[in-house]
Amino acid sequence: MQLLIVDDEAHWVENLSMHKPWHTLGIEQVHRAYSAREALQLIGTNPIDIVISDVLMPEMNGIELIERIREQDKQIKCIILSGHADFEYAKEALRHHAVDYLLKPPTNEELFGAVQTAIDQLKTEWENVSSLERTQFALRENLPLLRGQLLLGTLRGERIPEEEWTRKLDMYGLPFRNQSCALALVRLEDEFGQYQGNGQHLMEYAIMNIAEEIVQESMEVWSVREEHGYLAFLLQFKEQPEAERPDILLEKLAMQIQAKVKQFLKGAVSIVVTDPFLFPGELPEQYRQAVSYFRQIVGDEQEFVMKVDSEKRTSASGTLDVIHGHPGLLNLAEAGRWDAAEDKLAAAFAELEDKGSESWEHCLEVGFTISSAFMHLAHRSGHTLADLIGPDMELLQSGEAFSSIGKLRKWSLNVLAKLREGTTHDAKNARSLYVQKIKDYVDKHLHLDVSLRALADHVNLHPTHLSKIYKLETGEGISDYVSSVRMERACHLLKATDKKIYEISADIGYLDPAYFIKVFKRQFDVTPQEYRDGR
Repeated sequence: MQLLIVDDEAHWVENLSMHKPWHTLGIEQVHRAYSAREALQLIGTNPIDIVISDVLMPEMNGIELIERIREQDKQIKCIILSGHADFEYAKEALRHHAVDYLLKPPTNEELFGAVQTAIDQLKTEWENVSSLERTQFALRENLPLLRGQLLLGTLRGERIPEEEWTRKLDMYGLPFRNQSCALALVRLEDEFGQYQGNGQHLMEYAIMNIAEEIVQESMEVWSVREEHGYLAFLLQFKEQPEAERPDILLEKLAMQIQAKVKQFLKGAVSIVVTDPFLFPGELPEQYRQAVSYFRQIVGDEQEFVMKVDSEKRTSASGTLDVIHGHPGLLNLAEAGRWDAAEDKLAAAFAELEDKGSESWEHCLEVGFTISSAFMHLAHRSGHTLADLIGPDMELLQSGEAFSSIGKLRKWSLNVLAKLREGTTHDAKNARSLYVQKIKDYVDKHLHLDVSLRALADHVNLHPTHLSKIYKLETGEGISDYVSSVRMERACHLLKATDKKIYEISADIGYLDPAYFIKVFKRQFDVTPQEYRDGR
């Protein structure tokens, strides 16, 4: 839990934040703000749970602050402190769902009681959010998507521990077990091209419904649109067919699907069906075989039903899985997951070594895949690969990097390290650029709105992200920097000009001169006029 204390009187903030045993209530961090504006900036950059605020403050009072807070985050709990027993303020506070309205000075019992009430309300609300009933409702709402994602991952060869696999099948209401299954891939032919980008998903949904209606009497069916655009149907017999061979029955059902789609949707589909196989272990290889039939064997032929020839499976026995598997090397590098990218390379080379006599040709395949990913990453960053890796580019151009698995491994890991270093350097340069833009903007617009939100809008970043970037680069918060610039500008104007105090206050962005005087005195232990008189 994180607590924020807001009051324009510094002694109240210091007393409440530093001299109360908040840790006994489970409060891990206490933030301090001396105005409502500072409070909103802190809320924008920190996961605040509870706010204790004075009611009477310049620029924005505590009731207005609560209203602004609830616009940003309705989960935050607010407690109001006041030196006046004003019923109207109390009524407004309760209207804005304040937890309590306490008179200054509150006793420890009153203060801790109000905070404990806020904590209890937060716990109750989050428990409701994560309740079993709500989770089950969300699960039902998203069940088709979750089922599809699970099947897609299995087709790609993603490994899931057996217990987790069984748990997900049960949770998603999928009756498939470790038994014999078959896979059918359906391709929409030219007639459906007119729906591309405009109703295509409805056609696909209709075809899935037709297929499920036809096969559901004898089979369990689990379908999804896979990444190549085919409709994939995983099929498992409810009972072993007695009258005819399973493969013949599968072909008959596929032909029925084809005929009904033609009749009701006025379009042709082609279907490839596999032999029965052991699910889930053999599914990725069967899927690759079926996709290969569309790509290599069928050619330009359309509107067919074809069964994968199990006798020809050995032709693909030398294929590589890891380097082409999801997530790809490029995806990992672009996401900055460098350790995962290095692990993927290690796994790819371990698989490559297992290929034995085929390794040289497979070495080229892996090398081309890796170098292509590296080039694309460099170009996306506005560089050439040669610029980033220097002499290592010569090994790629001469083919020396591909001459052995050991050399390719060494070259790939070395280049990955250089790309990582270069990307980190680019990120640091980008952070420096953002920081400079912020400082330039603050310098020129100090008399206007230089809140975190305004600065974030100026550089087109989310406020939280900008705050993190700025602190990572400079070691201080943006609000601290703005405050220091204001005080430096105020000191300069007090010494170098004859401007009135209220004019200087407006020049540095304080609409309320009294508040400016209070902030200045808190910073320098003298008022602006005393500072000027001491020149």
